[in-house]
Amino acid sequence: MKTVLRLALATALSTGALATTAPVTAAATAAEPLRYVALGDSYAAAPLVPPADPTGPACLRSLAGYPRIAAEALGAKLTDVSCSSATTRHLSAPQHPGTAPQYDALTPATDIVSVTIGGNDTGLFGEALGCVNVLPQPYGTSCAQENTAGGTDRVRARIDAWAPVFATVLDEIARRAPNAEVFVVGYGNYIRTGGCHPVQPFWKQDADYLQGAVNHLGTVLKQTAEEHGATFVDTYTPGIGHDICAAPADRYIEGLVPTRTAAPLHPNAAGSRAIGEALATAVRATPAG
Repeated sequence: MKTVLRLALATALSTGALATTAPVTAAATAAEPLRYVALGDSYAAAPLVPPADPTGPACLRSLAGYPRIAAEALGAKLTDVSCSSATTRHLSAPQHPGTAPQYDALTPATDIVSVTIGGNDTGLFGEALGCVNVLPQPYGTSCAQENTAGGTDRVRARIDAWAPVFATVLDEIARRAPNAEVFVVGYGNYIRTGGCHPVQPFWKQDADYLQGAVNHLGTVLKQTAEEHGATFVDTYTPGIGHDICAAPADRYIEGLVPTRTAAPLHPNAAGSRAIGEALATAVRATPAG
């Protein structure tokens, strides 16, 4: 673990022993809040979840997104530049007029970086809309059947082709923030096995196909993170029982027609809190060297 992060976490988790036993210089360093930069797309930005972040109106960023929850739990100083609809291109180029590239928030003084990216690059969430079937079978078309026609899964192929791009993202984060611990936050549990048609308008095979694609993207994110010295944060497990098929009050991810203030197929306030807590737990659990 990087020295500053190790010292700061030791302070946060200790019962005061550091203040009485450690050198004054180490205690002073540890007392400084962790400097945390959040990068990513709408899964991190939590669009429409109140309250809105007034510093990034074009990004539809919430002050209740998972980066804010994690920062509060860690006592960290947060710079959240996540932005709805972001792709990896927007890490290095402006997404909107007046919006700086997300990479610009990174410096050698950064202690923690979180990133959620890839859903838009791979067209994954656009695919979900193509899988909607309001009517029961056979009155419609299966997206699972269409996307796997000919023996090749086109969505998974796009995800695999994008993996090297994500590898360059992690390399660039490490170059700009060489002293930071990097946490890759995965996409979660959207829809349970078999779906719940007609509550959510996805046929059984298409529900399983969509979640399988999300899981495959998660696998690619996890493998690439491990290969580049980053930590993958699982958001699937905390979401079990809280997918879009759950009772409205139990959902972490909103369905096609949201029942709480959040964007369709995105984390609501409860989901963002669960993800932020999972990230904070992962930061605390990072081995101390």
